[in-house]
Amino acid sequence: MKPYAEMSKEELANEIASLKQEYRHYQSLGLSLDMSRGKPCKEQLDLSMGLMDSLNSNSDLCCEDGTDCRNYGALTGIDEAKVLIGDMMENNPDNIIIYGNSSLNVMYDTVSRAYTHGIMGNTPWCRLDKVKFLCPVPGYDRHFKITEYFGIDMIPVPMSPTGPDMDMVERLVAEDETIKGIWCVPKYSNPQGYSYSDETVRRFARLKPAAKDFRIFWDNAYGIHHLYEDKQDYLIEILAECKRAGNPDMVYKFASTSKITFPGSGIAALATSLNNLEDIKEQLRHQTIGHDKVNQLRHVRFFKDIHGMVEHMKKHADIIRPKFEMVEQTLEDNLGGLGIGTWTKPLGGYFISFDSLPGCAKSIVSHAKKAGVVMTNAGATWPYGKDPHDSNIRIAPTYPSAADLKTAAQLFTLCVKLVSAEKLYAEMGD
Repeated sequence: MKPYAEMSKEELANEIASLKQEYRHYQSLGLSLDMSRGKPCKEQLDLSMGLMDSLNSNSDLCCEDGTDCRNYGALTGIDEAKVLIGDMMENNPDNIIIYGNSSLNVMYDTVSRAYTHGIMGNTPWCRLDKVKFLCPVPGYDRHFKITEYFGIDMIPVPMSPTGPDMDMVERLVAEDETIKGIWCVPKYSNPQGYSYSDETVRRFARLKPAAKDFRIFWDNAYGIHHLYEDKQDYLIEILAECKRAGNPDMVYKFASTSKITFPGSGIAALATSLNNLEDIKEQLRHQTIGHDKVNQLRHVRFFKDIHGMVEHMKKHADIIRPKFEMVEQTLEDNLGGLGIGTWTKPLGGYFISFDSLPGCAKSIVSHAKKAGVVMTNAGATWPYGKDPHDSNIRIAPTYPSAADLKTAAQLFTLCVKLVSAEKLYAEMGD
């Protein structure tokens, strides 16, 4: 089929009539499918059921240093967990704090602490007239929700396959001291699946921000979440690069086991400089006596070391890789050559980013929902939920079964074709 933009008005009218008939068929099926969030499927969760057997009532719950995990203590986490997560994050265990199950919670706490008490002796953000954050777009909606909640102004920064527009980032942070941070998902980014290039990471490390309390919020959520063994993105380690560049305190690096074991019962971590750690621990001492050490020990006993974790992630990849490939093939089969959409083909992570013709994304998502497939709201990948192009849609292939995903992908491409054809037809006028 020729590109829609090259069709005559009569050809488009015939195409629309055919697409509407197919759409009514899908509506009659009574579908109820969810592609709205990047959640592991049941088969992935089943991979970690051994966690439940790694400890029992007869287990020795003491750490190697004698810490009894059933009791108070170990504010920053048990040493064994720091070693395991340190290997996962490629950081020294001495630079790590182990938290509870959610890295998002840690990010929220980090913004909140800066807002109420300031960073390393600097003025608390709540006492400033204006606080701004840079937000690579499309990006992670929950990042944007945190800064929106605190009333922080968000400035979109365009993303490319090598990372954010670093010319823009460098200029803005150097000239505006009200810019206090930037959100980053540097590896297999949400939603495009892009990984920052070596040059991008080095330019981040060499930033010269006007604000002394500027911080890079480096959410390495997908550090070991590869889809392929023979094709994997590589990321320069940001803390070491910042130290080399003379900016050791500029980064907060976040990670968790949420999409490795159980999202509801994993462990999260923050890696940063020793100066930042002391600043954070001052607040942490007032907040808690320590996080769930039994769960930390459970993860250590289950994986044993980073090699166990890597092997575990290969099993995850075997489950979700066919889903990604099936969605990508469906997009190519149904939309290839029509000129009405582009999409990414990530080597890892949890999402595929789709860009429709401008002005079509909300309508596509709405049409899908009316036919029984719920997707992430159009615009969610932009600050305040406002995509100025109304074109970006995040596709989350992992959670549905293979059969449901196939149906959802077919319906999604149908909605893309229908909305696009109607848009082009309307633009032709009389």
